Amino acid sequence: MGHKHNRDDILAGALDAVTEEGLSKLTFGRLAKRLGVNDRIIVYYFPTKADLITEVLVALGADIQRQLESAFVDKAADHVALLRQAWPVLAQPQSDGLFGLMFEAIGLAAAGQQPYAGLVDQLFEGWVGWLELFFEGSKAQRRIEAETALVLMDGLLLVRQMAGPKAANRAAGRLGIR
Repeated sequence: MGHKHNRDDILAGALDAVTEEGLSKLTFGRLAKRLGVNDRIIVYYFPTKADLITEVLVALGADIQRQLESAFVDKAADHVALLRQAWPVLAQPQSDGLFGLMFEAIGLAAAGQQPYAGLVDQLFEGWVGWLELFFEGSKAQRRIEAETALVLMDGLLLVRQMAGPKAANRAAGRLGIR
């Protein structure tokens, strides 16, 4: 007799849980109860909470990247050009929940909470490396533009989360993105 859930089912359950309750509420016990399994099943697939959180954040990031890839039709010369392509996708209400979770992870990392604090460098490098693919120029120039684009994206999205879409759109306009 096999397990009631496989790794993908557990990850999907964890994604549903964080979408409804937030990252800070994700525990093996809560997830096991939600899925109706013993927490040892979750530990079998995700031996540590860091493993589970990492996979959740990777899945959330992959979802955001899938959305953004549709906007990046041409390689960008600079961060403003890339953000002009990205902002119509980023500024959609259906994306707010995803970005809220990413900002929760950043906040938990800034507060020194593990495993989030230990994942910051990995997440930053992953995003910069991915964004570099969408720029023209030398490797060094693509990295600078990717870092700058990420900073501006995060800043605009944080304004969107905190002050609302109108404030974020005004800021995007002032930056020449909108």
